[in-house]
Amino acid sequence: MTSTPRILEGYRVLDCSIAMAGPFAAQRLGDLGADVVKVEPVTGEWQRHAAAGGAQGNRINVSFLSLNRNKRSLAVDLKNVAGKNVLLRMVESADVFLQNYRPGVAERLGVDYATLSAINPRLVYVSMSGYGEDGPDVDQPGQDLLLQARSGAMLSTGRHGEPPQPAGQYLVDAVTASTAFEAVLAALLHRERTGEGQLVKVNMLDAITTLQMQELSVFVAGKVPQQRSAEPHAHVYIRAPYGTFKTADGFLALAMPDLPTLGKVIDEPAFAEMSSEVHGWTHRDEVHRRTADRLALRTTAEWLDALGAAGIWCGPVQDYAALVDDPQIKHNGTFVEYDHPTEGRVTTPGFPYAFSRTPAAIDRGAPLVGEHTGELLAEAGFTDEEIAALTADGVVAETSPDQPVA
Repeated sequence: MTSTPRILEGYRVLDCSIAMAGPFAAQRLGDLGADVVKVEPVTGEWQRHAAAGGAQGNRINVSFLSLNRNKRSLAVDLKNVAGKNVLLRMVESADVFLQNYRPGVAERLGVDYATLSAINPRLVYVSMSGYGEDGPDVDQPGQDLLLQARSGAMLSTGRHGEPPQPAGQYLVDAVTASTAFEAVLAALLHRERTGEGQLVKVNMLDAITTLQMQELSVFVAGKVPQQRSAEPHAHVYIRAPYGTFKTADGFLALAMPDLPTLGKVIDEPAFAEMSSEVHGWTHRDEVHRRTADRLALRTTAEWLDALGAAGIWCGPVQDYAALVDDPQIKHNGTFVEYDHPTEGRVTTPGFPYAFSRTPAAIDRGAPLVGEHTGELLAEAGFTDEEIAALTADGVVAETSPDQPVA
């Protein structure tokens, strides 16, 4: 029986991105079978030297490990003419070129869309930036927290007058990665139909802004102001009670219950005559306070049983330890495990999609710096003598998994 090829099998992606958004997008392409080549300096990509939470590994830190599986590493000095020529030869057979250089850097390096599309007109060229390729803030740092603050989203939660709280994940980076991933797939579909490559631009500010499709439409088209209340509601555009509440032994989340029904369950008589769609807005702070006072009297498990039996939407507030052990997470197979030649047995989040015929898979873990330089250059037609000369001149570098740490 012939196995079905993976969805992106046969496509080659040159990943010239750093940090999170670009590498995460490229990793998603690799998960679907693309041959992703991590093009990085001979000293390694920035993320290799900056681990979130200080989580170091044996030879690859956890941040880099998590964002660069299913890739081969080509370590090359693009500021060297010979190094740039190595990349240009790779472009001849590439399908996707992805970069998140600061605006203007690609042109200075000679790897901009105009240059590369002249070499390969079928190339899908993805340029990722913080705020766009031009405009008044083109030189501002495209950093996740700064863009969360810029996006307006922080002021849709919490108490009026108190400091806004950012999301508990690198939200803008992750959303931008997913946006770029979608854009690549769409551009490849266009190329399959027409034979044409094209330039695709993705910026972090637009990605986080358009994610708020409903909220910003309510503000712009519905003209409803974004007004936080005295109590810490989870969203300015949803009626009370809506948010997280302290219980006798922890916290639970409660979402938009019918007020008379909630009143019966939590023994709050004031809710009996209230209308959810009227008082849930006009008396939002009062509803929140009364709910909070009652929920503090019993344990999370007791409330989940009682509220759930009444058909009220509620759930536990979990930390990462509880999430990893969550029965539904285990049932879904959300986390995957694989063996890495230097990091041992690795457990990591897997794939956010499932295909009946062409499942995503992990073929290799994150590479060492330049681990595949030799084989990639050989595939591109470089002779052994040329590879040896480039290596001797420091234009390219190669590292083996069994090579001792210096």
